[in-house]
Amino acid sequence: MTTHRTRILVVDDEPQIQRFLAPALEAAGYEPLRAESGAAALDLAATRNPALVLLDLGLPDVEGHAVLTRLRAFSEVPVIVVSARQQEEEKVRALDAGADDFVEKPFALAELLARIRATLRRSAARGQEDSSPLIRTGPLEIDLHRRTARLDGGEPLKLTPREWDLLVTLARASGRVLTHRQILSAVWGPAHVEDGQYLRVYVGHLRQKLEGAAGLLRTEPGVGYRFGDGE
Repeated sequence: MTTHRTRILVVDDEPQIQRFLAPALEAAGYEPLRAESGAAALDLAATRNPALVLLDLGLPDVEGHAVLTRLRAFSEVPVIVVSARQQEEEKVRALDAGADDFVEKPFALAELLARIRATLRRSAARGQEDSSPLIRTGPLEIDLHRRTARLDGGEPLKLTPREWDLLVTLARASGRVLTHRQILSAVWGPAHVEDGQYLRVYVGHLRQKLEGAAGLLRTEPGVGYRFGDGE
C-alpha cells in the first residue's frame, strides 16, 4: 500500500540547491517536485497541486515576484520565499505579493523544515477557520460572532472598533508576517497604505490592552508584525 506524501514544489535554478533539498525533503516525509524556471513552476502548481511552494526570486526566465503574483491569481497554496536577497524591501515586496514567509540563503535545514511544518499547520488551520467562530492563541480567546476578546476567560477587553479590526486581522494570520501595507489596507483601507503612524499608534494601544499577553504581537523590524506565541 502506497502512502500519500505531502508535495513540496521547489522552485530554484541552482542544481546544488535542488540536489540538497530533494533528499532532505524525502527524508522528512515529503514528496519534492522540481522546477528550475518560473514557467515550469506555474505549470506544476496548476497541475500537481502541491501543498507548499519554496520559491527562489532569482529565476532565469521570470522574476520571482512575478511568479508569485501569477500564482496568486489562481492558487492560495502557501509560499515560502527562499532567497539570497536579504534587503528588507525584498522581504516586504514578497510578503505584499502573497508570500507566507521568507527564509534567507544560506539557510539551516532544520530551520527551513520547521518553517515548512509551521506554514503547513497554519494552512490547515485556515482551512478549518470558517467552521469555528473562535480563535485561540495562548491566553487569548477571540469570539468572532460575539466580537469579544478575553484573556484567560476573564471579562471582555474594551476595544474600539478599529482596535478590534486590527486584532482580528493579525489573529487570522497567526504565525505569518503581515507587512505594514497589508495591515493598513485591511484595517484602514487602500487609501491609507502609507499612513504608518496610524498603525504604530494602534499597535501600541492594543499591546497595552493585551497586558501580559502583549508579547503575542511581535514586531518584524522594517517589515511589519507577526501574531502568535510560537514558530
